[in-house]
Amino acid sequence: QVQLVESGGGLVQAGGSLRLSCAASGRAFSSYTMGWFRQAPGKEREFVAAITRSGAYADSVKGRFTISRDNAKNTVYLQMNSLKPEDTAVYYCAARRTFPLVSTANEYDYWGQGTQVTVSS
Repeated sequence: QVQLVESGGGLVQAGGSLRLSCAASGRAFSSYTMGWFRQAPGKEREFVAAITRSGAYADSVKGRFTISRDNAKNTVYLQMNSLKPEDTAVYYCAARRTFPLVSTANEYDYWGQGTQVTVSS
């Protein structure tokens, strides 16, 4: 069983930045696809970004968000710049036991508890 613990959420003004972190337990981290998803009130959970050896992004965040991983620390990051009010959501870290990278939530095996990101206008 893999446990994922997110941190780094908070309240920020539009145009600001936040960096989310997700620490994973277990020894097979480097073989996992790691993803970030988000869910706003009244909306379905949506794909934000994912990474194997390189990253992929939803169109809505491309050019503003950067996903990265440190396999030595079993941690994945999401650097979020130029934040907009529509980025407000609970952000979830997810792990998939295999490659390749996918953007479908039900393809991921483990989930964190989520961290709130609120962007004020």
